[in-house]
Amino acid sequence: MRFLSLLFLLSAANVAGVAQDYPTKPVRIIEPFGAGGGPDLVARAVSPKLSELWGQPVTVENHPGKGSTEAPAIVAKSSPDGCTLLVNTSAQAYSAAFAKNLPYDPLKDFIPVAPLTSQPYVLVAGKSSGIITLRELIAAGKANPGELKFASTGVGTGSHLGLEKFNLEAGIGAQHVPAGPGDSIANVIANTVAGRTTYMMAPIPLALADIRAGNLLALGVTTQKRSALLPEVPTIAEAGVSGFDYPIWYGVWVPAGTPIEVVNKLAKDIARVLAAPDLRDQLAKHGAVPMSMTQPEFARFVQSESESAARIVKAASIKPQ
Repeated sequence: MRFLSLLFLLSAANVAGVAQDYPTKPVRIIEPFGAGGGPDLVARAVSPKLSELWGQPVTVENHPGKGSTEAPAIVAKSSPDGCTLLVNTSAQAYSAAFAKNLPYDPLKDFIPVAPLTSQPYVLVAGKSSGIITLRELIAAGKANPGELKFASTGVGTGSHLGLEKFNLEAGIGAQHVPAGPGDSIANVIANTVAGRTTYMMAPIPLALADIRAGNLLALGVTTQKRSALLPEVPTIAEAGVSGFDYPIWYGVWVPAGTPIEVVNKLAKDIARVLAAPDLRDQLAKHGAVPMSMTQPEFARFVQSESESAARIVKAASIKPQ
């Protein structure tokens, strides 16, 4: 009995030591939307703070291929030591409801660690569409069912689910045009500017230049409050779809099997750097607001978001691909 007690104490001490020493080597942050995308901007804002805290290099790698599934696939197959992190959008929670042939399970093959930020999308139409208000978009969709084309960064991504939710609540039907293999969000925006697609939801910082140049018309932001980056643009709820609310959020995941003590330390360290005033100011310039949850709270939130996505998929009669 004494031997077993001693063994337990030694094991507990060893685990605690692993967590205390973490990380003992460079840390990679993998993100799926390409340089300049929202997750990339947030990851590159957070990584220097984590590097300073840990005394280890923290690098950000962009892997935007295969419909934004390449990055999660890399992390799912990586060593579960907490040194390969996935920074993804809410799509990580949503994709389980959309896709059936993924090389990983979005829920079972990952552990949710911590939320990062929340921010609105802006719903935009290309100048060539002739649509300048949300009500005009809705009217066009109802008058020409199935003819309008909406763009997204890929099947199961946050922009896809948001647009499906919008179409349902606005009562319109339209054709989905997902990003092609290797397409970044810049390519998707360019297609809407060029008129190859009619409308899309984009992270505000990435659409700002084209909005200011008049290439894109901002029809509404997707949250209940207006964005400080586009204070003149109404919310979608104000513009014609009562009660609409759809923020995009970013978070951090690690591979399943990562020791929970490492997960907990990582979650606490991320929360610590997100609380830094200078980092919060930097994120605010991109319209991003840091989120605050414990690791168990974030895990429950991810599960809830996945279930919400499944309800939208069912209501929109979307077949998993």
